Amino acid sequence: MTGQFVKVCRVEDILAGATRVVEIEGRTILLAKLNGEVFALQNMCTHDGGLLGDADIIDGQIECPRHGARFDIKTGEATQMPAVAELDTYEVKIEDGDVYVAVDK
Repeated sequence: MTGQFVKVCRVEDILAGATRVVEIEGRTILLAKLNGEVFALQNMCTHDGGLLGDADIIDGQIECPRHGARFDIKTGEATQMPAVAELDTYEVKIEDGDVYVAVDK
């Protein structure tokens, strides 16, 4: 089920191969740009609750800066211990250079 789309930034505000944190209706969402595509994931590691805003993108994965857990940037799937639970992901659309993220009400 798709939620309501909310404009969060411009595409150029997210550097290639980098992340950016935005707040939508009280939630912090991690945006990541990889190969020109923008992805949105929860901004909290499922291993110990650490924030992912300073995470690196390595081989298409977000790496938690605290303990090295990794998550697939597209699916949120946990791909490296110590995390075993996936990250929540959010639908993204781009219109006229603006980035929109779908959130449930």
